[in-house]
Amino acid sequence: MAIHKLSPRKVTTAGQGKHEDGGGLRLVVSGGGAKKWVLRFTLKGKRREMGLGSFPNTSLADARRKAEHYRRLAKNGADPIQARDAEQQETSTPTFTSCAARYIQSHRRSWRNTKHARQWVSTLKTYARPVIGNMPVDEIDTQDIVTILNPIWTSKTETAKRVQGRVENVLDYAAAHKYRDESNPARWRGHLDKLLAKPSRVKSVSHHPAMPYEEVAVFMAELQGYTSISSKALQLLILTATRTSEVLRTQWPEIDLEKATWTIPADRMKARREHRVPLSIQAVSLLSDLPRVQSNPYVFPGARIGRPLSNMAMLQLMRGMGYGVGGVHGDYVPHGFRSSFRDWSGEVSSYPRDVAEMALAHTIENKVEAAYRRGDLFEKRRSMMQDWSDFITV
Repeated sequence: MAIHKLSPRKVTTAGQGKHEDGGGLRLVVSGGGAKKWVLRFTLKGKRREMGLGSFPNTSLADARRKAEHYRRLAKNGADPIQARDAEQQETSTPTFTSCAARYIQSHRRSWRNTKHARQWVSTLKTYARPVIGNMPVDEIDTQDIVTILNPIWTSKTETAKRVQGRVENVLDYAAAHKYRDESNPARWRGHLDKLLAKPSRVKSVSHHPAMPYEEVAVFMAELQGYTSISSKALQLLILTATRTSEVLRTQWPEIDLEKATWTIPADRMKARREHRVPLSIQAVSLLSDLPRVQSNPYVFPGARIGRPLSNMAMLQLMRGMGYGVGGVHGDYVPHGFRSSFRDWSGEVSSYPRDVAEMALAHTIENKVEAAYRRGDLFEKRRSMMQDWSDFITV
């Protein structure tokens, strides 16, 4: 089959129509004079066509090289169109949205839960995508980042800081894959901190509404009058000063009633470290009385087979008791009982601050102190949690 029928001059002067170069390569000229290269090939007995670029962006020599490459692929049984699309994806600079999707896909397994991944997608979609979503990642500069953050920096400071951190991570990911240089316009330290006010200076800290520790005993007495599984879960949360997710996703193998110990695995902890919880006499009694549901490993099973109690169950229970936003008894929420416990430990008990912080599974911020801290003050915490349980139960 004859090839290379066209000359550079013929390509330049070609009029409307189809001009064959041979071997399936042809130049197609539209009525308006636009010129493009098309390769016809046969794959698995079917005749197909694919574009190789427009002229003059793709020269005659370039078109011939591409045609030869894809003809060989088709001869060996590979799909030239799929190969072309994959090659274009590899060589072209991805947009921010594309790069963010790749980052999320590669990191989501290391995140604590699916909710975290949804929050990543939601914040970037709402705040970053309208400004830089369609921009190639190598074109994003500091002004683009400031344009994203300025409108929400003082009104939604916590959200803005998360957006900044997430955009920074995506651009670092892009740099690691050589899609852009290593200078990151979204980096806070030494860069954006010179352009935007320090978050702690502009935001008002909002804590979870916490019940005063003096009122917890009365609340517990009322709570014990309920027989629902959500009331049992809330009682354990208060007795152990743990987080909502830690309680709701507890499985029976984590509980050792003989040793009065609950061991929460690292992948369910906020600090990603295993946490042992000493169980008071009251907590052991509560757990001992709970029924075990066959085929459901959760201590607090939900309505769905094999699933735990809903993460809204305890909050809804408190709302029904007159607590929460606009509640007649106060705007207290389940997570606030950790603060109730912390206030009690600091104002009533004589236990050192470190013991209370360890009971709450807080991370030691001082790196030097953290490096030398080996134990978890477990026996001291056992005494503390028993005193707390005695304080809040009759």
